[in-house]
Amino acid sequence: MLSTLWTHLAKDLRIEWRSKEAINSMLFFALLVVVLFSLAFDPEGTFARQIAGGVLTVAIMFAAVSSLGQAWAREIRHQVLDAQRMAPAPGAEMFLAKVIANFLFVTIVQIVLAPVFVVMYNLTIVGHAWLLALVLPLGTWALVANGTFFAALSIRSRNRELLLPLILFPIFMPALLAMVQSASAIITGSSDPALWIKLLVGYDIIFTTISLLLFEVILHAE
Repeated sequence: MLSTLWTHLAKDLRIEWRSKEAINSMLFFALLVVVLFSLAFDPEGTFARQIAGGVLTVAIMFAAVSSLGQAWAREIRHQVLDAQRMAPAPGAEMFLAKVIANFLFVTIVQIVLAPVFVVMYNLTIVGHAWLLALVLPLGTWALVANGTFFAALSIRSRNRELLLPLILFPIFMPALLAMVQSASAIITGSSDPALWIKLLVGYDIIFTTISLLLFEVILHAE
C-alpha cells in the first residue's frame, strides 16, 4: 500500500513542481481575499482579532476549492484515469495520495499567507498561538479530504466547477464553524478552543474513513 501511495503522491508532487498551477492560483486567490477584507473593514486592535479567524478560514476555503477540481481534471487528460481504474491497486491509495498532495499545497499557501495576514490586520494573538499549528492543519485536512472526494464525484459533470462548491460547502459547514470558532478563541484569548478542536478531530476521522470506504465505488462509476 505504501509503495502505491508513494507512487501516486510523487507523481502529483512532480506535476505541481513543474507547473506551479495549483499553488499559484490558491495563493493569488487567498491574498486577494485577505487584501479585500482588510480594505473593506480597516481592521485594527480588538476588532481585527475578532474577525481574523473568520477571514483567514474563508480565504483558505475559497482558495482551496478554486484548485481542488483541477486535481482530477489532470487525470482525465489522455485517459489517465481510465488506466488507473484498470490497475490492480485499490483506489483508496490514489485517493489518499491526492488528499496528502492537496494538503501539502494548501499548507504551503498558509505558510506564505501567514506573515502577510498578520501585517495587513495588525494582528496580535492574545491566546496560545501554538494552537493555531493544530487547528489549521485539522481544518485543512477536513477541507481537502471532502473536497478531493466530491471533486472525484463531480469530475464527469459538465458544470463540475459549479457543482463542487454546491456539494462541498454544506458538508464542510460543521468543520468550518469549528475552525472559525477555535481560531477566533485562540486569537482573542476569550475562551477555551478545546471543544472545537475535538470536533475537528472527530470530523476528520469520520469523513476520511467514509471517503476511503466509498472512493472505490466513485472511481469505477460510469
